[in-house]
Amino acid sequence: MRLAGRFGGAALSLLMVAVLGFFLFRVVPGDPVVSMTRGRPTTAAMQAELRAQFGLDRPLLEQFWSYFTSLLQGDLGTSFTFRRPVSDVILERLGPTLLLVGTATLMAVLLGLWLGVRAAWRRDSVFDKVTTGVSLTLWAVPTFWLGMLLMMVTGDLFPSRGMRDTDTAPDFVSQALDVGHHLVLPSVTLVAVVCAEYALVMRSSLLEEMNAPYLTTARAKGLRDDLVRRRHAVPNAVLPAITLVFLRFGLVVAGAITTETVFSWPGLGLLFYDALTGPDYFLLQGLLVVTAGAVVVMNLLADLLHGVLDPRVKVV
Repeated sequence: MRLAGRFGGAALSLLMVAVLGFFLFRVVPGDPVVSMTRGRPTTAAMQAELRAQFGLDRPLLEQFWSYFTSLLQGDLGTSFTFRRPVSDVILERLGPTLLLVGTATLMAVLLGLWLGVRAAWRRDSVFDKVTTGVSLTLWAVPTFWLGMLLMMVTGDLFPSRGMRDTDTAPDFVSQALDVGHHLVLPSVTLVAVVCAEYALVMRSSLLEEMNAPYLTTARAKGLRDDLVRRRHAVPNAVLPAITLVFLRFGLVVAGAITTETVFSWPGLGLLFYDALTGPDYFLLQGLLVVTAGAVVVMNLLADLLHGVLDPRVKVV
């Protein structure tokens, strides 16, 4: 019953996001038809025909009902800008975003958890104070500002625009190396911010476990300090951090907008920014559903995984 309730809550959350997003984007300044015809000789009659073609001349509630019924059938509409189905446009840009977010998340998890464990086990040491101070600073820094700072400092070493160069050799190795070279700055930007949160959460969680009676018992049995840490303390302290990883993965997908915009990375984030300049209503709505869906699904997986890793939590 609880499991069904969680699935129902996730579906309801996604539905509310889709409904609110429709009306929210209708107050974005700008006229989609004017943006589509900017720089082209068009008459008022031609603009009216375009509005009728995209259904923009109908009453707002009628537009909403058409959008909502289409959404329930899996149809996200047609992009004003690309003149193609929104789902096709999003699928084209999904790969670069998953590459960036997946790489950054993996690096942030490994580095953040290691730093958190080391800092907690060496509480009040120089390493702990430096790690905590740097993590707090990075956590508070706006992502776009950090990205621009890295661009200014290391712009001569790594590409700061796009995903690949047009003059790269067509073979797989050359293309992969080129993409990896372009991936450095945007991934480091995301890693720095996300890693800081993982390190702070892991440190706090491990500090709570360090004075637990079972650790005292393990030491009394003669176990070395590193074995006590690896076999007993860390496995129990890592549960909140693992839950946070799943929660943050969905948020990182949504939060990649600023990073991709700063580095012109051709993913969903940059697509969202371009859609806002239109505004491209159907593309904005589709992107909101996809990013909100990523957050909702990851929240649900985190909830279920917590119940699997910790038997004290019931998921059904």
